[in-house]
Amino acid sequence: MTEKKDYVDVLKLGNELTTRRYLFNKVQVSKVLSASDYIALRIIMDTEKSEDIYEGKTYLKDISEKMQLSIRQTSRMIGGLKERGLINWSHDGNGSEGTYVTITTGGRDLFRQQETVVKEFYGKVIEKFGADNMVQLLNLMKQLETLMKSEFEEREMIEDEAGE
Repeated sequence: MTEKKDYVDVLKLGNELTTRRYLFNKVQVSKVLSASDYIALRIIMDTEKSEDIYEGKTYLKDISEKMQLSIRQTSRMIGGLKERGLINWSHDGNGSEGTYVTITTGGRDLFRQQETVVKEFYGKVIEKFGADNMVQLLNLMKQLETLMKSEFEEREMIEDEAGE
């Protein structure tokens, strides 16, 4: 009898977490940039500031790793940013050494506009929610994300072994 209750509780909690993640992700802070475009541009801007040796270049593989996307997904997203004139996309040598992006003036301006919106929106949210609560929530989310990723990787490994 206890096993069934535990199962129902786990399922109920899992369903609630899935619903909360879905609803949380639906909150669109701004119509300026999508969350993924904003994060990609932030990665590009941060790399430009902190990595002098790259001369403003941000390699696709770095964006892919930081956003936990496949290279194909990253390429698609970067292609959209290029089409909108927000970045330039190029490569070293014949391309085998890596493709990279640099941000355009228009991309920089739009990113700064989005930063202002994010700062204003989250400033109000954090004021109402409390900075300590936000820090605690972010720490808990990071712990949960790490556990979920580990569990997912373990599951994939087991499935791969079963498929061999």
